[in-house]
Amino acid sequence: MTTDVRVLRHDEWDNWYGNLLRAFGGAEESPEERALWKELIPFDRCLGVWDDGECVGTAGAFRFRLTVPGGAPVPTAGITMVSVAATHRRRGVLTSMMRRQLDDVRGWGEPLAVLTASEPAIYGRFGYGVGTFQLGAEIDTSRVHLSVPAGTDDVRLRYAAPADVLDACEAVYAQLVPSRPGMPAREPGWERLALLDPPGGRDGASTLQCVVAERDGEITGYARFRTKLDWGVAGHNGTVSLTDLAALDPATDAALWRFLFGIDLTTTLTVRGRPLDEGWQHLVSDMRRCRPRLRDALHVRLVDVEAALQARTYQAPVDVVVEVEDAFCPWNEGRWRLTGDAKGASCARTGDAADLALSVRELGSAYLGGVSLKALAAAGRVRELRQGALAEASLAFGSAVAPWLPHGF
Repeated sequence: MTTDVRVLRHDEWDNWYGNLLRAFGGAEESPEERALWKELIPFDRCLGVWDDGECVGTAGAFRFRLTVPGGAPVPTAGITMVSVAATHRRRGVLTSMMRRQLDDVRGWGEPLAVLTASEPAIYGRFGYGVGTFQLGAEIDTSRVHLSVPAGTDDVRLRYAAPADVLDACEAVYAQLVPSRPGMPAREPGWERLALLDPPGGRDGASTLQCVVAERDGEITGYARFRTKLDWGVAGHNGTVSLTDLAALDPATDAALWRFLFGIDLTTTLTVRGRPLDEGWQHLVSDMRRCRPRLRDALHVRLVDVEAALQARTYQAPVDVVVEVEDAFCPWNEGRWRLTGDAKGASCARTGDAADLALSVRELGSAYLGGVSLKALAAAGRVRELRQGALAEASLAFGSAVAPWLPHGF
């Protein structure tokens, strides 16, 4: 098949984006959402595959600064809007886009590429490994109660129009970004995605609501949510759906969760996409009745092994030679000596004997500290070649807090 892979032009947007929407089921987006994505998308970092003038493949790469262990913001390609027309399956369209895209990311000097996958089985063959997970829950608030920490009653909550407090909420988010691996610093314009509230996307629920938390006159947290009332023979049976929550301290966090648990006429709180180690799990009276669910979130690919491993810190001293397999990006293949600790790291090619052997996919999974090298070794994905090297590296690669992607892209 002869196809043309090229950078997207502005006059090709409607054709390109229409192919993307069709590949994801063909549901129409609101004019506001479509316009915002067109504004945010970097045309010079988007690829289209064309067959006789018709778009049959799409892929883009946002510019991100992603927090890694140690708090550094690392230039990262946020891979997005990947699709292949159903008429062109199994013809190498996706592979051609991934090949061109990773070459481009390397040329841009960005050591990491990340994505969220609609079909997780697709991207492993291109070197992406699952690096973060997220927690969902469906909490029976009529039977689950919270035990809150001291100071919770000192937090003042008030309703506010989401747009009116957007800047203050973004300031809270920005303070949290360096503290948790996997969080991207939001560039101008991205904050508006949180306010998109098309009627067709509410599934019968209310418009988007917002409550902000204040201590000593300063906003220290917020929660955005929708409510959907329902009535049965026994009375009210409404649902609160949390869309976003951030807090700067435990008392603020507890106050916001207590508020969500106590909204009148509701008995269920649905939660999606939360960190695995979030504090509310240790406040509830019965975790079973929260019905927790685990799901993969951010898939991580090291585009430049040397630069990526040097960009983060390590929670314990490490001096290990890692033999990396990477057939799709062969510049990463070979042996690398990683030396690091909590202050910094160095990484360089070496001819020394390897202590560990793994593929770049497993290295991506372990990179943000949320997936243990020991766990990967237990699955046969990492081989220990020097006794003791696995325990040393697994401890060093860990993170004191679970990595987390707070929103999609």
